[in-house]
Amino acid sequence: MEWKTENNCLTKEFVLKNFKEAVRFVNQVMPLAEAADHHPDLLIHSYKKVKVMLMTHSEGKITEKDHSLARQIEAEFTKKFG
Repeated sequence: MEWKTENNCLTKEFVLKNFKEAVRFVNQVMPLAEAADHHPDLLIHSYKKVKVMLMTHSEGKITEKDHSLARQIEAEFTKKFG
């Protein structure tokens, strides 16, 4: 599944093996977001799914900052979990 626009956010749902892996993935996203001075919405649901929602709050819209972080998150997922 590719990233898509949903409710004015760039979103993607990642499916992990189990709850432990979902939490581990969220913990991998945190330093990427902090380094980018970005604070995505992260939702763990259905015990092994993580929905990532990106929007530059100061701009009130999706910006290049969101696309950049999405690429980093995608690369981290592929490297560690894919």
